Amino acid sequence: MGDNSAKKDSSRDRNGKKKNNREHDALGKKQERYVNLEKNGGKKKQKYKKDTPTRNEDEILTISLPERITIKELAEKMLIQPSEIVKKLFMKGQMVTVNQAVDYAQAEEIALEFNCVCEQEEKVDVIAELLKEDEEEPKDLVARPPVVCVMGHVDHGKTSLLDAIRDTKVTDREAGGITQKIGAYGVSINGQKITFLDTPGHEAFTAMRMRGASSTDIAILVVAADDGVMPQTVEAINHAKAAGIEIIVAINKIDKPNANIERVKQELSEYELIPSDWGGSTEFVPVSAHTHEGIDDLLETILLTAEILELKANPKRLARGLCVEAELDKGRGVVATVLVQKGTLRVGDPVAAGSSYGKVRAMIDEHGRNVKKAGPSTAVEILGLSEVPNAGEIFVAMDSEKEARTFAETFITENKNKLIEETRSRMSLDDIFSQIQAGNLKELDLIVKADVQGSVEAVKTSLEKLSNDEVVVKVIHGGVGAINESDVILASASNAIIIGFNVRPDPAAKQTADHEGVDVRLYKVIYNAIEDVEAAMKGMLEPIYEEKVIGHAEIRQIFKASGVGNIAGSYILDGSFQRDCKVRITREGEQIFEGALGSLKRFKDDVKEVKAGYECGLVFDGFDAIQEMDQVEAYIMVEVPRS
Repeated sequence: MGDNSAKKDSSRDRNGKKKNNREHDALGKKQERYVNLEKNGGKKKQKYKKDTPTRNEDEILTISLPERITIKELAEKMLIQPSEIVKKLFMKGQMVTVNQAVDYAQAEEIALEFNCVCEQEEKVDVIAELLKEDEEEPKDLVARPPVVCVMGHVDHGKTSLLDAIRDTKVTDREAGGITQKIGAYGVSINGQKITFLDTPGHEAFTAMRMRGASSTDIAILVVAADDGVMPQTVEAINHAKAAGIEIIVAINKIDKPNANIERVKQELSEYELIPSDWGGSTEFVPVSAHTHEGIDDLLETILLTAEILELKANPKRLARGLCVEAELDKGRGVVATVLVQKGTLRVGDPVAAGSSYGKVRAMIDEHGRNVKKAGPSTAVEILGLSEVPNAGEIFVAMDSEKEARTFAETFITENKNKLIEETRSRMSLDDIFSQIQAGNLKELDLIVKADVQGSVEAVKTSLEKLSNDEVVVKVIHGGVGAINESDVILASASNAIIIGFNVRPDPAAKQTADHEGVDVRLYKVIYNAIEDVEAAMKGMLEPIYEEKVIGHAEIRQIFKASGVGNIAGSYILDGSFQRDCKVRITREGEQIFEGALGSLKRFKDDVKEVKAGYECGLVFDGFDAIQEMDQVEAYIMVEVPRS
C-alpha cells in the first residue's frame, strides 16, 4: 500500500502544475524559514512578534528610562522591534547590536525618532525604602533618656571619667554598675536616666552616619586642662559635627597644678566651640575624674541639654535601633549589642539587622541579667541572629520571621548592586569636573593632614579660597600626623578626598582606603595640591608623563649633506628608534646632547621606525658635533594613569 501511494505521488509530481505548486510551496517555506533565521530565530521570532504589542508610529508614547539601557530593552519599552532601531542607526552610519547599552541622552535621541517622549527613571534606594517608617503620632511620644558618648584625645581621661561617673552613682546599683561588658550602661540622677554608650571611638557612629542614622544625642568632649587641644581632640570635634550631635566639653584634670581652664576655652573657641559664659552655645564643665569634682554638674548639664533637645520616642511600637557592636561567641553564637531607639524590644521578637536576621532568644542587660523587654534608649545584648551584623547597622523588629528573612535577603542583593555602583562612582580628584558639570557636586569635602600645624592651616585656607559659584571647597578635618584609619573612615562616610603633606598613610589606613575606594593624594609642595584641586575643578587636571627608554644605537659613520648638516649613520643595538622620539647622546660615558630627533632615515627614505639589528641615518635637531662611536639613547614620554 505504501508503494502504491508513493507511485501516486510520483505520478502527480510529473503533472507540471502540481509539481510547480509543490516546488513553489517548498521554496516558499524554505524562503520563509531562511528570512526568519536571518532575523535571529525562526519560530521564537514569530512568537516574539505575536506576543510583543505593536503601536502606530504616529502615536506619541511616554516612556521612562534608566541611566543606561540596552537597545533590546529600549525597543521593548517603545513597543517596536529591536531591528528597527538597529536599522535606523545603521542608516546614520552607527553600527550597534541589540545587546549594546546606551546612556540616557543617546536613548532619548533614538526614542524621539520613533515619536517617544522620555522621562528619566527615579532611582529608588531599596534599602532606604525598606527602612522607611511612618510618622509617629505626637500623642504616642513620651520622653526618653539621652544617649551620650564620650570622646577625646588619648590619655585625656575618657575611661577615668566614665569610671568616676559609675563610682559616684554606686549607691544606685540598679542604674549604675559596670558595663564594659556590653559597651553601654545607664546612670540615674534625680530620678532621670542617662545612657552612656562606650563605643570604640569614632568608627561606630561614622558607620552609622553612612546609614543615615545617629547613634547618640550628645557627645562629651574630654579635654585635659593641663594639655589642651590635641590632634585627636580636633578629630573628635569634626566627627561629632559631621554626625550633627550636641557637644558638651568636660575639662578634665582640673586638680592638676598646671591646669589652665581659660586656655582650653580659648583653644576650643578656634574650632567654633564658644563657651556659654563667653556668649556662645557650648557648655563647658570643669571636672576631675580623680577627685570626682564636677561630676554631678556634668550629669545635670547633660539632662539640661537633653531637655532642650526634647528627646521623645514611642515605646508602644515594634522596636527599631542600632547595632552598636557584635561578635561570634563560641558558647552563645552571635551576640549583638543593640541600642533600642524607638519602640520596645521583647524576647521572641523576629528581628533583622542588615544581612542578618533571627528571633530574639535572650536579652541581657548591662549587669549580665536576663531581661524580657527593653524600651527606648536602652542598650542590651541579644542572642539569636543568623550571622554577625556590622557595627552601625540599623536593626528592626518585624511581625514575622519570614518578613525578617526577606528583609535580610533584599539587603544582601541591594548591597551587592550598590557596591558595584559605588566602586564605579567613588569620588576621585580626576572626576570632580564631570560631577560639577552634571550638577551633582555642590560641595567638595577635603581632609588635610600635614607634618606641622602651620602647613595644615596654610593649605586649609588656600584650598577653601578656591570655592566658586558652582562648588564650595570645604575642609571637614585638618590634623597633624600620618593619615590614619579614622581619617579614611571619615572620608568614606563624607565622600571626601584626603590630601597629605609630607605625611603618608599608615598600613591600616592604606588598606582601608583601597577597600573603601577613598582617593588619597600625597604632596610635598603646597602649591601642587592647590593647583591639582583647582585644575580638577576646572576640568584641567594635567596628565603625568614619565620617560620610557625605547632603544640604543651606536654611530658608526658620519655623512655630510647640504642643507641638512651631519647625518649619523647608526646601528640600532636594542629596542627601536621612532620618528619624533627624544634622544640623549653620550661620548665616553658623558652626556653631550639631549633633544629631539630631527629625522629618521633608512637608506634615502624617511621612515617611522627602525628596529634592533638594522642600520639607519639619524639627524639631530640643533646638534651637529657628532663623532663615530657616540652612543645614542632614544626615549619617549608616556602618560601615566593617575592612581
